Amino acid sequence: MFTQTWKKYLPVIAILLKRSASAEQKLSLNHTDFERATGGRKIKFSFSQLQLNKGRINLAIKQAAVAKELAELLREDVLTKKIIAGQYLEFSLNNNFQLSIKNNTPLTEVALEAEPE
Repeated sequence: MFTQTWKKYLPVIAILLKRSASAEQKLSLNHTDFERATGGRKIKFSFSQLQLNKGRINLAIKQAAVAKELAELLREDVLTKKIIAGQYLEFSLNNNFQLSIKNNTPLTEVALEAEPE
């Protein structure tokens, strides 16, 4: 339902994923894109604590459809799949359609991955 909408924002999300190593990133989304995707049905769009640890979704936390589809798209896309592979990321979307991306990867893991081979 939301895959096409997320695909529209995917290039920007990929850039923000890279930048998230230094600070939390925020992206304002257009609410009409998501409302069109629902076909007029009332759905809760906000979510919190969508956690991806090395590309895997934390299944202990129940997620809304909009969050699940974002996670699946990030895991399927070639570029974002490489970015999230070694990261511990947390996503949230508030009622104002502002997507937050936090990189909670321990610094030791980031430093090890940054070293050239």
